[in-house]
Amino acid sequence: MKLYLAGPFFDDEQIDRIQRIEKALDNNPSVSGYFSPRNSNVNDGAEIGSSQWSKDVFQLDVDEIKKADAVIAIIDFVDDNVDSGTAFEIGYAYAIDKPVVLFHEKDAIVNLMLSNGSKSYLTKVSDVEKFDFKEMPEYHYEGEVF
Repeated sequence: MKLYLAGPFFDDEQIDRIQRIEKALDNNPSVSGYFSPRNSNVNDGAEIGSSQWSKDVFQLDVDEIKKADAVIAIIDFVDDNVDSGTAFEIGYAYAIDKPVVLFHEKDAIVNLMLSNGSKSYLTKVSDVEKFDFKEMPEYHYEGEVF
């Protein structure tokens, strides 16, 4: 299975979390590879932050979601909120019939659109390492939603 890894990487806590998920995916025998936007590099000469750069990054990420067999999305961000880019990636994957696995490490309420739009819900890095992405078992979020 080839995956797309969605999630925020704007501060040290988020970078640490996404790195731990990348390592878990590296060690998961059901994962043949994954695309992590954190490690991507658009080399078209456009200045980082420019309009052209943002269009290129957007298109690369959309293309990689299309190529993936499934999306694993880290929904930990700030309090009960998910990163807006990650929310877009989840919604886009759902719209094109890509299964979405949510990863949620913090103890926070999950938005009902995310919980109902996902195939599985995981809370531990060790769960990601052992998860069978080929069989895609269903583990649903059972907590409070908003």
